[in-house]
Amino acid sequence: MEQLRYPNGRFQFEGMTAVQMEKWIGEVEKVPAELRAAVEGLSDEQLDTPYRTGGWTVRQVVHHIADASMNMFSRFKLALTEPNPTIKPFNEDRWVATADSESAAPGLSLVIIDGLHARAALLLRSMERADFEKEFYHPEKGSQMKLSLLLAYMAWHGRHHIAHIISLRERMEW
Repeated sequence: MEQLRYPNGRFQFEGMTAVQMEKWIGEVEKVPAELRAAVEGLSDEQLDTPYRTGGWTVRQVVHHIADASMNMFSRFKLALTEPNPTIKPFNEDRWVATADSESAAPGLSLVIIDGLHARAALLLRSMERADFEKEFYHPEKGSQMKLSLLLAYMAWHGRHHIAHIISLRERMEW
């Protein structure tokens, strides 16, 4: 079950080097194309298949990536423009249970992901190293978070969910 839930392993962060920063920005930038490739040609029935027992459907995963990307982008902007802002957490399970996440065509979220990730890459490449030390407060976690950690998480998050879809396709031989 752990392999199905975390096909690329759990998120870990041990700091950020300049090389890691560039790698992570590149990964953020690649999410739209890799996600499109992962869902290409899937039928509605396949899109409505959970990637694991008790997990979200492929359709919900696509919409979740858009939702999470919007929230992460907003957190970058807040931390870059305000001193130590408090972010608004979102309940991922409730968001994927809304009608749009359960039934909308993935293309609607793919367009959002295209734009958000292009803007995020532009913003991230414009940031100075010191900018990645800026923080926001995450009330749900009860702790400060640096933008370097958020960048690492954003890169991992895309890989994580795309791997859910790819591993499902492999298991189902789609």
